[in-house]
Amino acid sequence: MSERGAKLIKGATDAWEVVIGMEVHAQVLSEAKLFSGAATAFGADPNSQVSFVDAAMPGMLPVINRKCVEQAVRTGLGLKAKINHRSQFDRKNYFYPDLPAGYQISQYKQPIVGEGEVTIDLPGGETRQIGIERLHLEQDAGKSLHDQRPEHSYVDLNRAGVALMEIVTKPDMRGSDEAAAFLRKLRTIVRYLGTCDGNMDEGSMRADVNISVRRPGEPYGTRCEIKNVNSMRFIAQAVEYEARRQVDILESGGSIRQETRLFDPRAGETRAMRSKEEAHDYRYFPDPDLLPLELSPAWINEIARSLPELPDQKKVRFIGLGLSSYDAAVLVAEKETADYFEAMLAEDAEPKAAANWLNNEVFGRLNKAGVSVLASPVSPAQNAAILRLLKDNVISGKIAKDLLDIVWDEGGDPYVIVNARGLRQMSDASAIERMVDAVIKAHPDKVEEVRKKPKLTGWFVGQVMKQSGGKANPQAVNDIVKARLGIGGQG
Repeated sequence: MSERGAKLIKGATDAWEVVIGMEVHAQVLSEAKLFSGAATAFGADPNSQVSFVDAAMPGMLPVINRKCVEQAVRTGLGLKAKINHRSQFDRKNYFYPDLPAGYQISQYKQPIVGEGEVTIDLPGGETRQIGIERLHLEQDAGKSLHDQRPEHSYVDLNRAGVALMEIVTKPDMRGSDEAAAFLRKLRTIVRYLGTCDGNMDEGSMRADVNISVRRPGEPYGTRCEIKNVNSMRFIAQAVEYEARRQVDILESGGSIRQETRLFDPRAGETRAMRSKEEAHDYRYFPDPDLLPLELSPAWINEIARSLPELPDQKKVRFIGLGLSSYDAAVLVAEKETADYFEAMLAEDAEPKAAANWLNNEVFGRLNKAGVSVLASPVSPAQNAAILRLLKDNVISGKIAKDLLDIVWDEGGDPYVIVNARGLRQMSDASAIERMVDAVIKAHPDKVEEVRKKPKLTGWFVGQVMKQSGGKANPQAVNDIVKARLGIGGQG
């Protein structure tokens, strides 16, 4: 194993370590673009959100959007990163049809945010620190459309000039699971911060994944960049395929060529796109139309004071409420889920019971219905009411699930529903005794079997619960079954 305990790839002759770094492009949540007042709404008609600045008309000068700068600083603080009080915008020169000016305004040597870190959660409760190299602001390019007509390509400049945060990691990841976990955690952080919506299917967050392989302990190998991967699943697949491809080439005596590749999710493979450019190929130089950014410490501190509780902090707090590390991680993974859970606590739900109820009952129904927790037909208050009825022994666990289905389909106050439909738990000992006696009388063979294997009392309990329609108090049934069968405290 490597010095970081990473999983190794088994080749024909050697074991290999995959080394992964990432460049994540996160669209800044802002109503206007980075250097113009044009709108940024997704799904607008082509070329309907393009200013003269975005179209690079002669004489048009960029003006920095203060909100975008604030969002970048906010993100840097959320990544525990150094905020640079002075940063510089540069021109990155290259030609593409959807880049009207022939250059992109970006940041090269003096980014707005320096080094930071992200803690990722791995299976088994393990965590790992992934270093952040930098975060810089840049403008997005437009979009070329090649599938509208066979004889033409079209250009939509709505995205041109939209503010992006490029978040560059150190080469700290050592497997496909870590790469997917990092992007998942980064997406969670920016959504908590409100600096990017993280909608990967809309292109507002996408990743370039740099992959190389080496024998453990050797220097880094030649890397290939997998461009514009837009899901955690695809990132994991791309890493697995590309690492294996590189190992096969090296073990057959070949060498890796530094290049940019694309991942084809349908074929599950990466394909060469172009040779990988170096920084000097872009002829960076300071943008003459933009002064350096000078940020005051007071303004940075003001932004820091406005930060919300972030997922790692919230997870620690939830564990302090009695939740397991796993349950806490599930609940904080999406801000909306954590907010829903806390709304249940505000209605006096017991934390552990609420977490179990959400994870075991509510989330399954939401997934099956294909809706988010925000669109749940059952409110936090209604779920908390069901749990109170269960805690107070008004209803059984079986009835609680049935009650959730009723509220899900019909709405209403759980207390009213329980009373109106006669769903209260049966605790009358004599009535339960009659049902237990009937089950025992009907199954003499099982009575002999349970005396040899006391743990089989659960079968009798299940039969009585079934006979009562789930209304009998399970603990009372269990106690009476054991007494009738002479099991005592066994089983």
